Amino acid sequence: MKYAILGEDHSSTADKLAKYTGQVPWSYLAPHYETGSLYFVDPSLELKLVGAAISDNLTDQVKAWLKSGDLVKIEALHAVQWEGGETEFEALVISPFVLCRPL
Repeated sequence: MKYAILGEDHSSTADKLAKYTGQVPWSYLAPHYETGSLYFVDPSLELKLVGAAISDNLTDQVKAWLKSGDLVKIEALHAVQWEGGETEFEALVISPFVLCRPL
């Protein structure tokens, strides 16, 4: 997974989201949890769909997912469960946030 591309990136939103999506271990996500920027995406939603909504500032849609529990900020209860484990995650960096879900 890449964090940034040097120079201008004229890719479409879909292409950018694909570039910043990947499979990672908890050790990659833990620092994002510690900064409060890590969110769990319910399996009923596509990670890229949620990422696109954030990228496009679709505030009402993001608020609806937060209210329904389809998008949840990772808290200590989750982190403890995954700490030291071997769970792999699908993750998407949509700065300043990281979206994830266990595989």
